[in-house]
Amino acid sequence: MTVTVPGTESTDMSGSAETAGAAEALRPHAEDAFAAELSALAAADDRPRPARWRLSPWAVATYLLGGTLPDGTVITPKYVGPRRIVEVAVTTLATDRALLLLGVPGTAKTWVSEHLAAAVSGDSTLLVQGTAGTPEEAIRYGWNYAQLLAHGPSRDALVPSPVMRAMADGMTARVEELTRIPADVQDTLITILSEKTLPIPELGAEVQAVRGFNLIATANDRDRGVNELSSALRRRFNTVVLPLPATPDDEVDIVSRRVAQIGRSLELPEVPEGVEEIRRVVTVFRELRDGVTGDGRTKLKSPSGTLSTAEAISVVTSGLALAAHFGDGVLRAGDVAAGILGAVVRDPAADRVIWQEYLETVVRERDGWKDFYRACREVTA
Repeated sequence: MTVTVPGTESTDMSGSAETAGAAEALRPHAEDAFAAELSALAAADDRPRPARWRLSPWAVATYLLGGTLPDGTVITPKYVGPRRIVEVAVTTLATDRALLLLGVPGTAKTWVSEHLAAAVSGDSTLLVQGTAGTPEEAIRYGWNYAQLLAHGPSRDALVPSPVMRAMADGMTARVEELTRIPADVQDTLITILSEKTLPIPELGAEVQAVRGFNLIATANDRDRGVNELSSALRRRFNTVVLPLPATPDDEVDIVSRRVAQIGRSLELPEVPEGVEEIRRVVTVFRELRDGVTGDGRTKLKSPSGTLSTAEAISVVTSGLALAAHFGDGVLRAGDVAAGILGAVVRDPAADRVIWQEYLETVVRERDGWKDFYRACREVTA
């Protein structure tokens, strides 16, 4: 017996941007924020598409990496990095292998996952957020207990998980922070990924995945509290490792783009006047992260934090808000200094010593950084 899962109608990508309240959303879903680009790609895309895909693999890669269409439409890059990584990820989703995006914190795993789902299925919301408390029901299914007590196990009492809905509709499901989920709950995915079936023993039934279904998971092995994936589960994924930005210019570009997007939603000043401060934040993060100055001459101690690109985006966005509400709207050294201190000094004892040593031996002696040095000293004192 195969169960038809209730409430799994697909979302029409062409109308997703017109849903109520979309314009007022603090962070619109990718399929809403970039609806015009997705529509333009769909109109120009004449290549073969896998079953139930909204775009061809070529168009999905173009959506993530950016480009210009024949009609002049500019597709903004969503991911700045090696093209082959995106091509391998997209190709994986076109097969029956699930995709695992692996990398240290701040390498855009969630960002890439969301945009892949938006481009492939037109819906990035079939999401399971992994935490230490994620139950098995979040991946399999739950029950409406009022219906369950009144009528016993039935199709109407079943509450499908995002993964079950994706299986029934041939969509792309997402599991964020897979290694945060307890190991026994992680292994719930094994049958789903190997057999493409989700048994429902209470009903003597099952949900079989239809063509188009696949799953994207993200994970990192850097943070504390990580639950290693079992060998059986890991074999069912094709793993793509997302690296940190290769060059300072790449990282500055990423931070500038994301800060501009966030700033528009928060009605903050434009970024261009603060590009120099963005470069300084990126330089500090990269040098402390790598344990050596950019010129390779001075070795440094690395603090306990990850100092990721995502944290750099947060520092610059906070600084921009300070400049807008308590300054003249121009991002300056004093606006980012406190944010950098908070990102670097996670361990008040050891990290503070590392930060002060970096300020005195590197920042103080660097040409053109006197204002940055003074601002950092003021918040550190």
